[in-house]
Amino acid sequence: MKPDGPFIYYMDVKLPKLGESAEGGAVVSILVKEGDTVTKGQTILELENEKAVAPIPSTAAGVVTQIRVKEGDRVSVGQVIITVAEAGGAAPAPAAAAPKAAKPAAKGAPVVRASVEEEPEAEEAADEQAPADDVVEGGLPPAASPEIRRIARELGIDLRRIRGSESGGRIVMSDVRAYVQRLIKSAAAPKPARGVAAASAPAPVEQIDFSKWGEVSKKPMTSLRKTISRRMVENWNAIPHVTQFDDVDITDLMELRKKFAPEFEKKGARLTLTSFALKAVATALKKHPIFNSSIDEVANDIVFKEYYHVGLAVDTEQGLLVPVIRDVDKKSLFQLSKDVQEVAEKRVTAR
Repeated sequence: MKPDGPFIYYMDVKLPKLGESAEGGAVVSILVKEGDTVTKGQTILELENEKAVAPIPSTAAGVVTQIRVKEGDRVSVGQVIITVAEAGGAAPAPAAAAPKAAKPAAKGAPVVRASVEEEPEAEEAADEQAPADDVVEGGLPPAASPEIRRIARELGIDLRRIRGSESGGRIVMSDVRAYVQRLIKSAAAPKPARGVAAASAPAPVEQIDFSKWGEVSKKPMTSLRKTISRRMVENWNAIPHVTQFDDVDITDLMELRKKFAPEFEKKGARLTLTSFALKAVATALKKHPIFNSSIDEVANDIVFKEYYHVGLAVDTEQGLLVPVIRDVDKKSLFQLSKDVQEVAEKRVTAR
């Protein structure tokens, strides 16, 4: 017998498939709270993966009853992110078994719990190697012209695995071509042999203790920052680099040097432009601390150095040496001038 009154459905909204090779990410911000009413397609949170920060839409409409994640959590495709309650006027199909409700429903309102799936597991397992788009659910076939359907049949392509780019998700020829290109690229990509000897693996990364030279602070690297770091290293090895030179008017600086140089020389130090440059570098590093940091690849941290040691290139007969002037930010122009002079004298000795 059909119960009286509306049904309350509890829908588990899961993280949808994010795209090729993207299996999850870190929650940057949650844009809804419990009790909010959300619509289908409304952005409910922002997720950061290796490529970008992406908005994640809700795949169901209703009232948010529970938020299953928090900011900073790492979530993967298929993981439940929120639960919403939705009132319905029809009874559920008898074949669908209903688990217990997560929260009590209103008096007299039967409860049905459902799950919003983005891709059937059986379908995914059957085509594990294919770089497919999201599978279109439901009994109705995806929107496409008869010509597109004929081509798909001849090629043995399941149109449900292609995301249409036209209005309403309609599949056009360019979508089919793009899908076929991905299949070809995936098939042509070299696959690592199983049981490869451990000797072929890259050498382990050495962890450097930067605190040996002064105070440091650490900040965990985000997925996006890891990707940027890796790409920067690849670019450094593969792409020619160009150094930028600029002209600057240092007339006032030269007047300042000329004014105080005699006084410095009486105290045993030569005031040169190098001393001013060292001070300028330390000031710039304090203003932009990311340039005074290093990557701890073992702990996946960014190490911000709270000391300012600057290398000074010196040409010697033994080659280019880079002695370090320590604590530049704490030293006066006079002390920096003495340090630079000592470095210059060592260069003469080295010759």
